[in-house]
Amino acid sequence: MNFLAHLYLSGSDDPDLLLGNFIADSVPGRQLEKYAPGIQRGIRLHRHIDTFTDQHPVVRRATLRLREAGYGKYSGVISDVFFDHFLARNFSEFSSVPLAEFCQRAYALLTRRAAELPERVQHFLPYMVQHNWLLHYADFEGIAASLRGLSRRASPGSGMETAVEELKLQYAAYEADFREFFPELQAEVELRGSTT
Repeated sequence: MNFLAHLYLSGSDDPDLLLGNFIADSVPGRQLEKYAPGIQRGIRLHRHIDTFTDQHPVVRRATLRLREAGYGKYSGVISDVFFDHFLARNFSEFSSVPLAEFCQRAYALLTRRAAELPERVQHFLPYMVQHNWLLHYADFEGIAASLRGLSRRASPGSGMETAVEELKLQYAAYEADFREFFPELQAEVELRGSTT
């Protein structure tokens, strides 16, 4: 899952959990021990979500489709972005808070606590806020911009910058994957997330 899903799955009543879940990809291994216990819980929740996602047969089906389309080892990253697109497009089905309001609340919290973020996150957060990445996951151009950004950090020839065309081509199949998988992920987080 990508940024939007991790923030959404953090819930709305624990700022430390949300912050930890957001920064986890920038916290290597045992460095989580330098964070407060609530933030550590968020980092562990993020890692649990990623493990559950990567091992799920529906996600593996989606990533196999992407591999067959030529995206190789980046297929998992691309499917995460695609699933954030479907969450953004259908956010009102999952939350009583409108997506735009949810995004602004998340940005405000993360900006207030910017000093606690890893350096890498401190660097990209202003761009995320300025260009409203989370809200724009709902449209093709937002997804294309996200994939272009990822491709710049990937090995040459990753092809991620063109993956939005694959999304358009097989939109119904990826949406079906999301709709089958995401409720199971939500249930998993509800079951295990608070104890992770």
